[in-house]
Amino acid sequence: MRYDILLWDLDGTLTDSKEGITRSVQYALSQLGYPIPKADDLEWVIGPSLKESFKILLETQNDALLNEAVLTYRRRFQEIGLYENEVYSGIPELLLQLREKGCKHFLATSKPRIFAEKILQHFLLAEYFDVIMGSELNGQLAEKETVIKEVLKKAPKASLSKAVMIGDRKYDVYGARENKIDVIAVGYGYGTAEELQVAKPDFFAPNVESLGKLLLS
Repeated sequence: MRYDILLWDLDGTLTDSKEGITRSVQYALSQLGYPIPKADDLEWVIGPSLKESFKILLETQNDALLNEAVLTYRRRFQEIGLYENEVYSGIPELLLQLREKGCKHFLATSKPRIFAEKILQHFLLAEYFDVIMGSELNGQLAEKETVIKEVLKKAPKASLSKAVMIGDRKYDVYGARENKIDVIAVGYGYGTAEELQVAKPDFFAPNVESLGKLLLS
């Protein structure tokens, strides 16, 4: 096996979460009286921290307004948006195969950990993960490089040379680079081809099947 420690992004890598995230963003914007973009025009918000996305959407640095937007988003997301989601075909089987080969799965997401845990439990994926790490509701660990750093603290030091980050956005690539581990970018999520080409991951997997072949080789 090329890698023993597998760090997984959540949105756009394990699950297709576009509906729940974009609808919750639209809800927050509507409640605050802002124009509502179409869902397809909001795909870019899937990946970075929510507060950073709202800075762009609301064109503001006002902390009070940004915090209100985040809280409004979460009000809908925690009740409905969490479950407007779908596991990518082949992911559960791949997680099981890798686990049986001795790999350890660690979740490294910028999404609040409390939401990530509920999503993995709802879709029966939690059992595959040794560690589930995400941001805190107060904004701590919102940056991907910080989440990855915290996850790696929980991995056996002897295995760090065989650790890899798997994700669909440039933030996953740059976060892995900051922590000096390899990174695989997947092409079925929300990172554009141009974005990932510029980020230069170590490997690129266009679909779940090719990701499996890479990890199991």
